[in-house]
Amino acid sequence: MQTSPFIGELIGTAVLLFLGNGVVANVVLKQTKGESAGWIVITAGWAFAVTMGVFVAKAFGSVDAHLNPAVTVAFAVATNDYSHVVPYITAQLIGSFIGATLVWLHYSPHWAATPDPADKLACFGTGPAIRKLGANFLSEMLATLVLILGLAGISSKNLGELAIGVGPYLVGILVWSIGLSLGGTTGYAINPARDLGPRLAHAVLPIPSKGTSDWAYAWVPIVGPLVGAIIGGLFIRFFTL
Repeated sequence: MQTSPFIGELIGTAVLLFLGNGVVANVVLKQTKGESAGWIVITAGWAFAVTMGVFVAKAFGSVDAHLNPAVTVAFAVATNDYSHVVPYITAQLIGSFIGATLVWLHYSPHWAATPDPADKLACFGTGPAIRKLGANFLSEMLATLVLILGLAGISSKNLGELAIGVGPYLVGILVWSIGLSLGGTTGYAINPARDLGPRLAHAVLPIPSKGTSDWAYAWVPIVGPLVGAIIGGLFIRFFTL
C-alpha cells in the first residue's frame, strides 16, 4: 500500500493517541509502574506523543501532519482552501479511535484493578476540574487559539530552515507549554479527535465497571477547539506571518 496524506493522518493520529492517552493510563490506573506520577509526567508524555505523531504522519505521507481537526480547520480558514477538511478529519477520527483502543489493549489487566470509573474515563476523554460548561468552553477555545497561533509562528517563513529541521520538536514544546500553563482547567483537549474518538472507544469497549462516557460534556472539547481554530485561522489570514 502506498503512503498518502490520508494514511499519514490516520497512523500519525493513532500514534499520538496511543502515546498520549497511554501516559494518562500509566499515571491514573492502579498498579502500573507510573501510578500517581503526576501532572508533569502527563504533560511531558503528551508533548512527546505529539512530536512522535508528527514524525510518523510525515513518514506515512502527510506533509501537513495536522493530527487535529482544529488545526485542519484553522489552516483551511487561513488559506481559504477547504479541500483537506473532510479527508483529514475522517482520518484523524479513525486514527484516534484506533489509538485509544490500543491503550485499552496495552493496559488490559489494569482496568479491573482500578475501582473509580472516572479514572478509567480519564484515560480516554477529557473532563473539567470544575464543571462550569461556559468556563470550560472558554478554556478550550483559548488554549486552542494559542495552539494555532503557536503553529503559525513555527511554520512562519521568518524561521526559514529552522522550522523545517526542528518543527516537530517545536510543536511538542508548544503542546507542553499549553498543558503546563493552561491544561489544569479541562485537561486541554485542544483537539476534537483527541476527545471524540477515544470517548467513542470508551463507550463501546468492554471495560469492566466503566460507568458513563459523559456525553453531556463531550461537546465542549469539540466545539471549543473548533471555535478557537476559526478565530486563529482568521488571525493568520489577515495578519500573514
